[in-house]
Amino acid sequence: MQVILLEDVKTLGKKGDIVTISDGYARNFVLPKKLGVEANSKNKNDLKLQKANEEKVAKEQLEAAKELASVLETKEVTLRIKSGEGGKTFGSVSSKEIAAAAKEQCGLDLDKKKIQLPESIKALGVYEVGVKLHPKVTGSLKVKVIEG
Repeated sequence: MQVILLEDVKTLGKKGDIVTISDGYARNFVLPKKLGVEANSKNKNDLKLQKANEEKVAKEQLEAAKELASVLETKEVTLRIKSGEGGKTFGSVSSKEIAAAAKEQCGLDLDKKKIQLPESIKALGVYEVGVKLHPKVTGSLKVKVIEG
């Protein structure tokens, strides 16, 4: 029996795959637990439409990420950090502080987990910080750390 998987099943495959399994396994396990549906012509057509819709949404998300990356290139965020003699800072600048400053100063809603700091910022100056907007798109944001 051919079945279209509605969820990932460890031994069979990923969501959306059409797999051939024994009738008993389908009737007693896959279908009752709503892990899959029978692969008839209606369900196959629904699967095609669903995949086309997912591709369209993924393409739109990629375009939005590229647009946001180009906007990020033009923005600069300024953070104040206490420092002592010789420009030594007390503490460091975290991705959480950068995300909060970007929202406050530029109106950009960035997730702190997507801000990529190679190492923590512990000195005054201007830094280029990577922001992972999409698996294929990474933007960069200028972070200016000044004494305050």
